[in-house]
Amino acid sequence: MRIELTRRGDYAVRAMLALAQVDGDGPLSARVIAERMAVPVRFMPHVLRDLVRAGLISGRTGRRGGYELARPAAAIDLLGVLDAVETDHSEARCVLRGGPCGADGRCAVHAVFSGAAAALRERLAGATLADVLGSELAIGQPHR
Repeated sequence: MRIELTRRGDYAVRAMLALAQVDGDGPLSARVIAERMAVPVRFMPHVLRDLVRAGLISGRTGRRGGYELARPAAAIDLLGVLDAVETDHSEARCVLRGGPCGADGRCAVHAVFSGAAAALRERLAGATLADVLGSELAIGQPHR
């Protein structure tokens, strides 16, 4: 079994972690964020635009422009980051049949998988950027 982010979700989480790591040292450009987090530069502006639209980060233009968190890292959860950039269609898709689950009845495992998806969303909602960075520091992994 695999739980994977879309490329857009992956890049959004990486961007938010890069911004959370600067901790008030001023805004970062899209290029700097992309370089620090090993993301292709051409994708970063699109992801950052979605994060601005969601109110998670703010952006400024000009010589001293760039992006920074709109709120403290402790007030931004991973679910909010992912919801800002991903469209979740998993609830409508049957894990057994691939199509919609519902018109001709629910499949045998619908409730189990639906519950697992809800538990994952709850776990992501309970994990803030500060939590993730804190656990990374606690186990001695370097920031990337």
